[in-house]
Amino acid sequence: MASHKARHGKRKSKKKKIFGLFLLLVLVLIGVGAYFFYTNKDVKKIVEEKIVKKLKIVDEDSKSRPIAVMINNNHQAWPHAGLDDAYITYEIIAEGGITRLMAIFKDQDTAKIGSVRSSRPYYLDYALENDAIYVHYGWSDDAKADISRLGVDNINGLTVASVFWRDKSLNKATEHTAFTSMEKIKDYAKEQGYMRDTNKDLLLKYSVDEININKKEEAKKADKVYIRYSHYTDTSYEYDPEAKVYKRSMSGTAHVDAITGKQYTVKNIIVTPIKNYAYDSYGRQKLDNIGSGDGYFITNGYAVPITWEKESRSSQTIYRYKDGKEIKVNDGNTYIQIQPEGETLTIEGTEEEE
Repeated sequence: MASHKARHGKRKSKKKKIFGLFLLLVLVLIGVGAYFFYTNKDVKKIVEEKIVKKLKIVDEDSKSRPIAVMINNNHQAWPHAGLDDAYITYEIIAEGGITRLMAIFKDQDTAKIGSVRSSRPYYLDYALENDAIYVHYGWSDDAKADISRLGVDNINGLTVASVFWRDKSLNKATEHTAFTSMEKIKDYAKEQGYMRDTNKDLLLKYSVDEININKKEEAKKADKVYIRYSHYTDTSYEYDPEAKVYKRSMSGTAHVDAITGKQYTVKNIIVTPIKNYAYDSYGRQKLDNIGSGDGYFITNGYAVPITWEKESRSSQTIYRYKDGKEIKVNDGNTYIQIQPEGETLTIEGTEEEE
């Protein structure tokens, strides 16, 4: 009897051990499973965040057409309104040594843009390379003929009063008071049946991750940039290392927005000296912008030499490093400074601490 109880006790003890081992195995498996689950989950989360990381300056998935607006840059027209919403802005010489800006917008609802000024032929080349709806207030005879001949979708303040208004509160000459808005532009474009989508790629290639060009061949510090256009106009930039942007000034005056009162800042600057010349008694200009040339790409406190190439009026300008590789710009706005050839361009940098 005692022997039977002993055997029964051993069997019971053995079962407990087996159960204990089984339970331990289950717990180990649960622990291992949990480890891989959460580890894979973290890895998956990192991968997903990398995949869905998107540009802030533009939506690369958007097919909506850009809108190009001609901006008055006579000193008497300052301050400007709405340029902080533009992802690209061109500055090019016009007659009298004055420059005009052309601001490119995409998927914006900017409520006040301007003041708006008239068209010149070579600005059409840059509207076309962005496949943009072109907004202007007036035109030269050559620009008028080219708009018709090239079939440019345009909105002209001389003939479409509903898209513009005069801000008489500015107490300025009438030619400095025309403004527009994205809402008015889009409504009119829809009424006219202008194509709303584009099949053209963005002009520039953007990087979600920060690009630093300090290691590029011939890179140099660029804390201050001075671009002379004429006796009347110059543009300058000063680098803000904390914000990693350039503060923009024109003719020694901070370039500020009329609505926010804040100085405009720029992430990327492209400077391309291009030959220009007057062709009539009024001093209107032609631009030798079909072809190729040199320039600089400036971002994050450094400048590197680049080349540019534009095959035709409607083709996109391609900007390349000296090794032939197309540049990528940082996620932010870009000013393309098309400077008269032979004018002063100064790029200065402070000495780096050792």
